[in-house]
Amino acid sequence: MTDPRILTVRPEPDQYAWTFGGAQPMARIAPGTVLDLYTEDCFAGRVRSEKDLVSEVCEFPYLNPQTGPFHIEGAEPGDTVAVHFVSIEPARDWAASTTVPLFGALTSTHTTATLQPPLPERVWIWQLDRARRTALFEARDSDIRVELPLDPMHGTVGVAPANLEVRSALVPDAHGGNMDTPEMRAGVTCYLGVNVEGALLSLGDGHARQGEGETCGVAVECAMNTVVIVDLLKGVTTPWPRLESDTHIISTGSARPLEDAFRISQLDLVQWLVRDYGFSELDAYQFATQTVESPLANVCDTNYTCVAKLRKEWLPARETYRGVHARLRETARALRR
Repeated sequence: MTDPRILTVRPEPDQYAWTFGGAQPMARIAPGTVLDLYTEDCFAGRVRSEKDLVSEVCEFPYLNPQTGPFHIEGAEPGDTVAVHFVSIEPARDWAASTTVPLFGALTSTHTTATLQPPLPERVWIWQLDRARRTALFEARDSDIRVELPLDPMHGTVGVAPANLEVRSALVPDAHGGNMDTPEMRAGVTCYLGVNVEGALLSLGDGHARQGEGETCGVAVECAMNTVVIVDLLKGVTTPWPRLESDTHIISTGSARPLEDAFRISQLDLVQWLVRDYGFSELDAYQFATQTVESPLANVCDTNYTCVAKLRKEWLPARETYRGVHARLRETARALRR
């Protein structure tokens, strides 16, 4: 086995992408390339203290910078890009979270319009202990302090959309994007359907941790040092972003209203069972109904995202995605040695 090519990317401030689609690739890579990446936080590193209000230090729509895009050689519509997360590590000893006016699940928004004023804008700075793997919550209005475990993830992973579309990096949809699911952690392989030549893969929006649903709209946002292995599956389609871990297969769906995001993720899981595990459609529908776990990813973004996950130990012994997850996992282990 030959050693994989490793490409290290540390973008300059003017090199980030702010959209999926419409951005020129920063590099061309061959399938099997290992990307050693730095990603900036969703505020582009501008929220550094409790005094740095998003409305004052950030310029909309320049939020959620992405490292990329990467043109994957040979990728064409109808193929699937596999992105295996080898490691996701906070790049700083602090992270930031905020409330943002007219944004979040428990406040008035531009689309859920009411007479009540927006919630106050406030910043929480979280101290990260990378050696002890903890994130410290410090209340603003009391002396409450709670150490929580780090659970690093990427809120945003995606490729260029279909049909010449250019989508803000704040939006999740069939191309991936800002799904904000805590399932996107180290050890997981993400499958993304290719819509344009080269796929144009980007990622960013690192979270030191996040609860399911990302209720206030902002996680524990931090810059990340992330290593991924990128591979290509020719002739394999993926209608919505899917994930595979050592224990689960996971479908996603992004839409509004929330019920439609739920339906998309559940239908995609049923169709995955039919295609790769030998179920008929109705058998898959019945089996998924009784076995699925359905965490929320986000209920605050332009589209909401739901997840449908199923334990692999309950599935027939069949190969999915040509066994790429197991193969990339072994490559990841070799890289860590």
